[in-house]
Amino acid sequence: MAFEGLSDRLEAAFKRLRSKGSLNEKDVRDAMREVRMALLEADVNYKVARDFTAQVTERAIGAQVMESLTPAQMVVKIVNEELIRLMGGTQARLTQASRGPTVVMMCGLQGSGKTTHSGKIALMLKNQGHRPLLAACDIYRPAAIKQLQVVGERIGVPVFEMGQISPVEIARQAVNLARDQGHDFVFLDTAGRLHIDEELMNELKELKTAARPQEILLVVDAMTGQDAVNVAKSFDEALGIDGLVLTKLDSDTRGGAALSARAVTGKPIKFIGTGEKPGDLEPFHPERMASRILGMGDVLSLIEKAETALDEKNAEALEKKLLKNKFDLNDMMEQFAQLKKMGSMKDILGMIPGLGKQLRNVEIDERQFDRTQALILSMTPRERQKPEIINPSRKRRIAAGAGQQVEDVNKLLKQHREMQKMFKQMNKPGKGQMRDIMSQFR
Repeated sequence: MAFEGLSDRLEAAFKRLRSKGSLNEKDVRDAMREVRMALLEADVNYKVARDFTAQVTERAIGAQVMESLTPAQMVVKIVNEELIRLMGGTQARLTQASRGPTVVMMCGLQGSGKTTHSGKIALMLKNQGHRPLLAACDIYRPAAIKQLQVVGERIGVPVFEMGQISPVEIARQAVNLARDQGHDFVFLDTAGRLHIDEELMNELKELKTAARPQEILLVVDAMTGQDAVNVAKSFDEALGIDGLVLTKLDSDTRGGAALSARAVTGKPIKFIGTGEKPGDLEPFHPERMASRILGMGDVLSLIEKAETALDEKNAEALEKKLLKNKFDLNDMMEQFAQLKKMGSMKDILGMIPGLGKQLRNVEIDERQFDRTQALILSMTPRERQKPEIINPSRKRRIAAGAGQQVEDVNKLLKQHREMQKMFKQMNKPGKGQMRDIMSQFR
C-alpha cells in the first residue's frame, strides 16, 4: 500500500521523540530533519517538504503542551493537522449542475486510467441513486470505444458512441441525449497522448467550449511520483482543471503525488483509485489519509466499504439467525464472500487503528478464502447446515474433493465452532452487542 515507507520513517522519528521525557528546540529540529528526508524519499516536492517541516517546527517549538498530551504526542498532533492542511483540509466534492445533466470531462495522458476511472466514478454515483451516462470521445486509440463499452456493460451504465466522428460533436450529442433521457451525469472519456502536446490541448479546449463541463477531472498515475504533479500543473495551465483522480494508490508507490498535488497545483484530489475492480475507488478525505499515513487507521472508510459491499437483506437474514444462535457453514461462506468484495484483507485490517503497523510486515494469504470456499462446497447441503455430523470418513471425502488435507477440514470446523461460540457470547441477554454490530452495516 502507498505510504508504507513514509509511515515507517515517520514512526521511527516519533519513537525517538517519545523516548525523551521532555523536548527542547534541538530535539524538534532533529526530528523534523528526519521527517523532511522521509517526505523527499516518498517523492514529495522539495519546496512542499521544506515548507511543511518549517511550519511544523514553528508550531511545535512555540506550542503550549496540553496537559493530556506528552510533548511527543503534541508533535504528532501538529504533524497530523499540517498533513491534513497540506492535502486540502476537507473533502472536495463534485460540482453539480443546477439544471440539466452534470458534465464531467475526464482528461489525462494515455495509459493513466481515464476509461476505467470514468466507469468507477459512474458506478459510485449509480450506487448513490444517480443515472450516469458514459460518452466515448476518444476516437484515436485502437479499441478505445470498445473498452468503454466493456466497462459500461460490466457496471450496468449505458455508453453513448458515434464511431470515429468529431469528439466535439459526440460530446454535444451525448449531453443532448442525457437531457432527453433523464441522465443526471455525463462522463466524457477524452483522448490521451503519450505526452502533452498542442494538438491534444486544442481538442480538449474545443470540447470544454462545446460541452461546458461543470467538472474537468485529470486522471494521473500516482506511481509516476512528481511527474504526476508536473502533468497536473501543465494540464491546469492549459485547460483549467477542477480536480484530480489519483490512480494506483494500492500499489507500492511512494505516494508523494498525493501530498504534493494540492500545494503545487492548488487543485484538490477528489478521488483515489485503490485497485483494479470497478468498486476500488474512494472519495479523497485529507483527514483520513493523514490518519493512514501516521498509522492511526481509518475506521470511517472501513465502515463505508462495508456499507457498499454488504447486502442489506443478507445482513438482516444473518442477524435473525444469529439471534437464534444459528450460524452454519453456508453463513460462514457468505460472510467470507462479502469480505472479499471489500478488497484486500491486509488493506481492510490496516484501516483498524493499531493493526496497520503490526500487519505491515505480515504476509496475509488472500487465497485462503478460496480454499475455505472449496472445502465448504465439497460438503453436502446437510453437512453445511449441521457440521457436527462430519465424522472422519466425511472429512476425508471433503478434503479429497477440495484437493486439500484432513487437517484443513479440522481447522475450518474449529474456526466455525469458535465463531459460533463468539456470537453466542455476544448474544447473551442484556448485552445487546449483536444488534449494535449489525446496525453498523445498515
